[in-house]
Amino acid sequence: MRVLIPLPDRDFDVTEVAVPWRLLRDAGHEVVFATERAGTVPAADPRLLTGVLFGQLGAVPAVKSVYEELTKAPEFSATVAWTSLDPAGFDGLLLPGGHAPGMRQYLGSPVLRERVAAFWGLGRPVGAICHGVLVLARTDDPATGRSVLAECRTTCLPKYMERSAYLATGWKLGRYYRTYPAYVEDEVKANLDDPQAQFVRGPFTLSARGTATDDSSAFTVRDGRYLSARWPGDAYLFGRRFCELLAGQ
Repeated sequence: MRVLIPLPDRDFDVTEVAVPWRLLRDAGHEVVFATERAGTVPAADPRLLTGVLFGQLGAVPAVKSVYEELTKAPEFSATVAWTSLDPAGFDGLLLPGGHAPGMRQYLGSPVLRERVAAFWGLGRPVGAICHGVLVLARTDDPATGRSVLAECRTTCLPKYMERSAYLATGWKLGRYYRTYPAYVEDEVKANLDDPQAQFVRGPFTLSARGTATDDSSAFTVRDGRYLSARWPGDAYLFGRRFCELLAGQ
């Protein structure tokens, strides 16, 4: 099956792209990356590769190794343009996150939202993790004029995580962890018909992450063909469950 992963030119989250890519590839799926302009070779947030603060808070070594493999994969440099995407040509759509300034190109693109709306209308598997949920929250269903998530159960980056990261690093990095004035959770909930019933924050965590072999600290929410997750610590479970969604097609 063919899975589409749109990306900004820079600053996406290392883990939220590299881990699902690896799991999809290992399951035999074809991954197609798309950027605003065809042929752009995208780049992850460099702070997540070197360590956000004093060498901490970045991607773990195992994920960095997977990202290194990804950068050498032919599909990573053969990106297609958002404007040329034919949603019907894909079996799944995966929307990764990231919080650094370069993400705004992807999170705020009306062109990308138009393509996402068209794919959503096909009823095929859609996955979104962390800030990637914002793309869906901001995408209107042409039939209703409301967000495509209006009636969905979902999670996203919890406010307490976003606030904690900002408070811990703001003295050095400014608003690095605050992509927009509004918290991700607040914007997502504002686009749900019944936020209290539909938004699922998940168990509290600030550091425990799921791994390639242990999902005990990870969390996802599935609503039909839609799968969401909170942060990089959910990436392995998110990737595995997205593969399950594809297998059910």
